[in-house]
Amino acid sequence: MSRKPPEEFTRPTQVTLAAVLQVRDGVLQVLLWQRARDPFRNAWALPGGVLAADETLEASIRRHLATKVDLAEVAHLEQVSTYGDPDRNPVEWEIATAYLGLVPLGVDPSVPKDTTWHPVDDLPPTGFDHGAIIHSARDRLRGKLSYTNIGFALAPATFTLTELRDVYTAALGYDVSATNLKRVLLRRGAIVPTGGRRDPGRAGGRPAEEFAYSDNALEVTDPFATLRPPE
Repeated sequence: MSRKPPEEFTRPTQVTLAAVLQVRDGVLQVLLWQRARDPFRNAWALPGGVLAADETLEASIRRHLATKVDLAEVAHLEQVSTYGDPDRNPVEWEIATAYLGLVPLGVDPSVPKDTTWHPVDDLPPTGFDHGAIIHSARDRLRGKLSYTNIGFALAPATFTLTELRDVYTAALGYDVSATNLKRVLLRRGAIVPTGGRRDPGRAGGRPAEEFAYSDNALEVTDPFATLRPPE
């Protein structure tokens, strides 16, 4: 039997959620917290919460990320979609606006004990429709890696081409050629050499050239480009 109150006494609750993605240990991962109460007790869920009065959607999700998972700043945040299925929450009528958030490689935010990172392609049991939301956010990221400079939000401030290739490979889910990536991103003006070089360390060889993104704000660099897995 449904626990939802009669329709004439309800108005939808508006919540904001964030699929915060980061490349960790060579894999694209998402930040989730484990629910301690029903519905979906012990399932994993996206961080977020109720929209406050006189608050914009973006201000809401930034507030929840800052207060609940110590993510006061993310390198990139954008709205993905709004989810309004009346049955998405078995307890109350709830409309959710979902965001994609990105954290650069090497940053390790402090998170509560009930919160941890999980591989996007190997999710634990999730509550509500959060699994579908995560995959939509992943697909949005993968699409934008083709025609924008969104890689700036996943890569460290400076990087070698091998490091950047590994970030793209993890995010896209297939192998990427460092040579082709360099050619494409340099041609678009998305990355620039810093003039620095990395010590090869014990492995020896030539010092690797360092690069950085030319802009740390999202921009379309090639509206018709599409990255495809190797045949």
